[in-house]
Amino acid sequence: MAIEKLRARLAEIAAEAQSILDAADADNSGVMDAEQEKKFDALMAEKDKVTADLKRREQMEGMSAGQGRQTPAARPASARVEVRHGFEDDPMSGFSSAAEFGLAVKAASLRGSDADERLRVLGAPADFHRETGSTDGYMVPPAMRQEIWQNVFQDEGILASVNPEPTQGNSVGMLTDETTPWGATGVQAYWASEGSQLSASKLATKMSNMQLHKLHAFVLATDEILEDAPRLNARLTVGASQAIRFKADQAIVEGDGVGKPLGWMKSSALVTVSKESGQAANTINATNVANMYSRLLMSGAQGAYWLVNQNTLPQLITMTIGDQPIWTPPTSGMAQAPGGMLLGLPIRFSEHAAALGTLGDIQLIAPRGYYAANKAGGIKFAASMHLYFDYDIEAFRWTFRLGGQPFLSAPVTANKGDTKSHFIVLQTRS
Repeated sequence: MAIEKLRARLAEIAAEAQSILDAADADNSGVMDAEQEKKFDALMAEKDKVTADLKRREQMEGMSAGQGRQTPAARPASARVEVRHGFEDDPMSGFSSAAEFGLAVKAASLRGSDADERLRVLGAPADFHRETGSTDGYMVPPAMRQEIWQNVFQDEGILASVNPEPTQGNSVGMLTDETTPWGATGVQAYWASEGSQLSASKLATKMSNMQLHKLHAFVLATDEILEDAPRLNARLTVGASQAIRFKADQAIVEGDGVGKPLGWMKSSALVTVSKESGQAANTINATNVANMYSRLLMSGAQGAYWLVNQNTLPQLITMTIGDQPIWTPPTSGMAQAPGGMLLGLPIRFSEHAAALGTLGDIQLIAPRGYYAANKAGGIKFAASMHLYFDYDIEAFRWTFRLGGQPFLSAPVTANKGDTKSHFIVLQTRS
């Protein structure tokens, strides 16, 4: 029947259009070339024509039915699947929840069954479950991917504070200039006598290459969880985003740079302030804090904060210099300074700060001193029943590329005084 053929063609157009988008993503650019644009635009034009033709025939079918003319029996309402082919208009691709999507993937994995039409809109192959088919799984609706991405950046955590720069490639070339106005290299200024030749200076920049590393979360869901939408949502959107954020934050603070970003705690830019003579174990005093502040490089220090282990709070809240407290409680809500303010800078509690008395229990951080980059397009998210078919388990996978390292390769030598940096810690006191 013509109407069924037209509906089938709409599904084919959607699948073909998605395959063009996938091909554009495959070369890591996400941008269609001229030939892909031509094919995509042609498909969209055909979609409009087929949709209009389908509407006309459905109208005629309705008129014929009203005149008593026999028409083929319609499918039961429960068997109908409404598919919207404008991806930007239906970010859930016809699914009402993550659980419904998961059950559709499970059903499509059964031999002899047809893939849900909504999965075809997402570009899934009809023979996915066969050995000759794709093993990459089904792409998850855009709304579900976006929810994970928003949850990763939902608060003022470490990852959000360094503000990663999006990039299309898997590596980033960094051009840095670590010279100072008082140093012997880089741009200099000179006094000159009248009529004398001007002294020249030049930039002293360094080029380095920073790799973006793959961070992934791989979650298995049983049949029981697939059928429980709230539990599935908690595991997928909340659990995965929390795990990704924790691992990313951990690398930014203490990553060794091998297969992950280089954290400031492992970098040569770190400055360690000495403890006081005779200082007791597991203590932090006002002199420690003042000495740490004195080593902060003020260039790029906007947005600086204290990153501390929560167990340090009893030490911090009693600090005074003379009769003046240097710790003040939160006055404008908990979002920016859940631990209050110390010497005018916000305190943020973190599980990535070390135990009280050890190196890194209190850190003074200027996040602008850390360069981070993530792969444009955010987190990639796919689901598959293929690998675990015999166990009634579905696999969900997220991948996210992130790179990072401090801008400085070493602390900056001051014009007069001690070296300074964007990352300051206190010597061990245990």
